[in-house]
Amino acid sequence: MNFRFTHNNFNVIDLNRSLAFYAEALNLKEVRRIEPDDGSFIIVYLGDGVTEHCLELTWLRDWEKDHYDLGDNEFHLALHTDDFEKALEKHKKMGCVCFENTDMGIYFINDPDGYWIEILPAK
Repeated sequence: MNFRFTHNNFNVIDLNRSLAFYAEALNLKEVRRIEPDDGSFIIVYLGDGVTEHCLELTWLRDWEKDHYDLGDNEFHLALHTDDFEKALEKHKKMGCVCFENTDMGIYFINDPDGYWIEILPAK
């Protein structure tokens, strides 16, 4: 029996803001969407155009808080890039770099809802 990753989910407060962030920061594009007739939620899957793995963004109509409690935020997504320095420069200009570890050669950005995304150089 084999298993393969298909997606990770982040719940978001403002779907359009999150879609714009992921398009600009990580060049992730919408690959499919689920919208029930009752409008109670919207699920958007974002892909990188290379792998089958997707980031699922879920917006819930009846969520009454202005944020999600992310706990100690020890979980995160990780992506690698073929131009680490250019990516770091871009993310610094966007103001979304939340942690740099120069000794390890990595950094993290955070999205509009506070989720952390680790950026690695290509191996």
